[in-house]
Amino acid sequence: MENRRIFVVVIDSLGVGYEETSHEYGDEGANTLSHIFSATEGKYQIPNLRKLGMCNLTHVEGNPPTDRPFAYYGKLKEQSVGKDTMTGHWEIMGVLTTKPFVTFTDTGFPKELIDELEEKTGHKFIGNYAASGTEIIKDLGERQLETGEMIIYTSADSVLQIAAHEGKFGLDEIYRTCQIAREITMKPEWYVGRVIARPFVGDNKDNFERTPNRHDYAVDPSAKTVLDSMKEAGYDVISIGKINDIFNTKGVTRAIKSKSSVQGMEQTIEVAREDFNGLCFVNLVDFDAKWGHRRNADGYARELVAFDEKLGTLLNTLRDDDILFITADHGNDPTWKGSDHTREMIPVLIYSKSYHYGGELMTEKSFACIGATVADYFNVELPPIGKSFKNILK
Repeated sequence: MENRRIFVVVIDSLGVGYEETSHEYGDEGANTLSHIFSATEGKYQIPNLRKLGMCNLTHVEGNPPTDRPFAYYGKLKEQSVGKDTMTGHWEIMGVLTTKPFVTFTDTGFPKELIDELEEKTGHKFIGNYAASGTEIIKDLGERQLETGEMIIYTSADSVLQIAAHEGKFGLDEIYRTCQIAREITMKPEWYVGRVIARPFVGDNKDNFERTPNRHDYAVDPSAKTVLDSMKEAGYDVISIGKINDIFNTKGVTRAIKSKSSVQGMEQTIEVAREDFNGLCFVNLVDFDAKWGHRRNADGYARELVAFDEKLGTLLNTLRDDDILFITADHGNDPTWKGSDHTREMIPVLIYSKSYHYGGELMTEKSFACIGATVADYFNVELPPIGKSFKNILK
């Protein structure tokens, strides 16, 4: 039997508008995709996304809707509680989260947590606030080299991050410290989704640079995912970007790291040229990390233009019977207040060269419709949530 392949590409944080629960998160009115292009006065074009139907989902300044989209297009609401990266991705693959991860964006980590971390690791810590990783090492890196204190910080996500100089501490010690932090933050009141080691090099604030030796210490998904079902059935599950970290390696048969979203798309194109049987699951994080959290609409729009160019190559590379999903995991409206994610619906575009044309899908109540479709298509165990779109897959 000929190999069958599905690609699921997550444009991290590309929400397409608020829904009825958004007011509970202070996000009523948010619309990441629409507001990006309004803020940049429609000067950027995304022709490949437009022809697939992305611009039929919401107003996209300078990119009118198309009458004959090549993909099926629709919106999905989040069924889980929260608006976190892990919550969104887990729901895409069939897991319902009923209790959100703890965040420390506004307060930093409590003294009790820091005290226990210092006692168990033997290190002192500085920082302890929400920050850009590149900025905090620029601000505190020289002090670290002088005093030997490690840098601890968080973000709008449920994360505890430790930045430490590779030459001064060594990777083994940085990782040991993060493993201890992971153990400590398993307590319910400090239960963060990920502890992240952020090694860097350099000798002053002008040349500090993070290295590729980042390591994430995540928690396992709270239930069986579609990735697990695919792997158990003998299918390939190829992760690109931070998918492997988000699922704590569970259900993944091959993991590919990315240094950027552009590289992530290049890697996806290369995988599309290979012969595999199963799922390629891709996360493109720069939209969220570089532009959404930093409230940079112009940067976000330019990143979408770069993605759109690579998307054109991917569309040409796909086989006739391949299925491509383009989606997101939450919103992060660069025009919104603060620096947090925004609770929004996500887009779902479903494309195959075998389609003569696409069409509009009903708005559904769970991100898990994507995972349910993948499971249904490969005839593996269906998740307990999500409606399958298999009827439109040729």
